[in-house]
Amino acid sequence: MQAVGEGVTMTKPGDRVILSFVPNCGHCHSCESGRPHLCDEHARTTGKLYDNTSRLHTEAGQDCAHMGKVACFAEYAVVPEMGCVPAPASLDFPQLALIGCSVTTGVGAAVFNARVQPGDSVAVIGCGGVGLNVLQGARLAGATTIVAVDVKDTALAFAKKFGATDTVNARTENAVARVQALTGGGAHFAFEAYGSGATTRMAVDMLRKRGTAVIVGIAPAGDTAAIEPVVLTRGEKTLTGTYYGSAHPRQDMPRIADWVERGRLDVASLVTRRYALADINRAYEDIDTDAVGRGVIVF
Repeated sequence: MQAVGEGVTMTKPGDRVILSFVPNCGHCHSCESGRPHLCDEHARTTGKLYDNTSRLHTEAGQDCAHMGKVACFAEYAVVPEMGCVPAPASLDFPQLALIGCSVTTGVGAAVFNARVQPGDSVAVIGCGGVGLNVLQGARLAGATTIVAVDVKDTALAFAKKFGATDTVNARTENAVARVQALTGGGAHFAFEAYGSGATTRMAVDMLRKRGTAVIVGIAPAGDTAAIEPVVLTRGEKTLTGTYYGSAHPRQDMPRIADWVERGRLDVASLVTRRYALADINRAYEDIDTDAVGRGVIVF
């Protein structure tokens, strides 16, 4: 933290912080209901700060959007104090950056939303930055069968480092049938961490009776999932979504950081590539390769 404005009490210059991309307002219905990650005012002011201004500008003076009221590849950013979560000195900034996004989203989906229990069976569709952390969350919660599903063998091999007990390549196998076989009739929980209507349907089909499909990935606007309602009714299956891991950032990010410090979660190994800001284009290009894990830009 470089400097703070008048009236700021939750952080001070010199503090190390994790930035939440949902710095909640504290007074809307969602915030007062204990769901700050769904803050109504934050959604209403998308791309702006809470005073409806932008502190980011192009060289021509045009406003730039603040993604999640954080910034976008900027050395310095003006952020709301509610978005600044105290961070331990033991974790480096790349780890803190991931806790601020994909780690909380993935781990939270399993631990805070689904509330996976010891002995449960879990399938995770998509082994990217978020899916790997769903795997970790399921392992942390005590799931015994954790099936990673992806279309890249490199991603599946990497997933084994983060809790996958079994892997399924959906490009070469019938993923639904394979998951049902591995889990003895279907998973207790299936997490969709890719972001499409097709994989949403796949998650529902992988479930046993009374199982729950948790949609973590964000599908493109307009995409739909072809799900027969009778499948939900007759099997008493549940289909639900989760945003930001259904976490309370100021309460749960310190918990997650503590799990990392105690070795219960592995965030350091998620970082497989580091780039200077000047190499940002190469960083984006690498996303479309067989690279696994996460790349971070280090200033």
